[in-house]
Amino acid sequence: MEKGFYKELVKSIIKLVLAGIVIGLSHTYDLIIALVLVLLIVFYFYKNFTKKDDFNKTVVIGMITTGILGILVEYWGVSNKYWLYHNLSNGRSFPFWLPFAWMLAFLFLYMIEVKMMQLLVKKSWRNKFLILFLVATIFPVLGEIITINLGVWTYYWPYQFVGIPLFAVLGLLTLHMFVNLLLVIYCHKFKINDPIFSLDLS
Repeated sequence: MEKGFYKELVKSIIKLVLAGIVIGLSHTYDLIIALVLVLLIVFYFYKNFTKKDDFNKTVVIGMITTGILGILVEYWGVSNKYWLYHNLSNGRSFPFWLPFAWMLAFLFLYMIEVKMMQLLVKKSWRNKFLILFLVATIFPVLGEIITINLGVWTYYWPYQFVGIPLFAVLGLLTLHMFVNLLLVIYCHKFKINDPIFSLDLS
């Protein structure tokens, strides 16, 4: 792997830390956060949707799928009191920004994966899977650690480290890798050339 690979990794971690701090410190204004996240999604679509290619379709499908699955998991977890969001008005169980955060999480991870894949000297399926696995493990967990410790929500599962339990780590990894698998199948079935999910390594 080239030096640029690790440089990009550090830059992405810094961006995630800053985003987590912003959300953590302003989480009591969840409607404002939701509007900001919606604007980020709209900006991304506006910037990229003029390109009528399969890249955009893949990203949109990934964002929507992650958003839907994320909300289903959130409903399951909160309903069973496995975790609880704080400082919500009107007796709500979820902050307004939650579905958009899940959608942007996919976009953020995808953009990291694309940049890292471009910097790989050897583009093998082993290295591609390693990138997907590491990104899906490190970045979501790091984001959760920051926001949890800034009072956004609390887990009630055991085996915790700095506020995040082992079950949550496994759950985040499973969800993101499942979405990745669906997109690999989608790109293969419709012969879509995608830098991450295509079976073509050229």
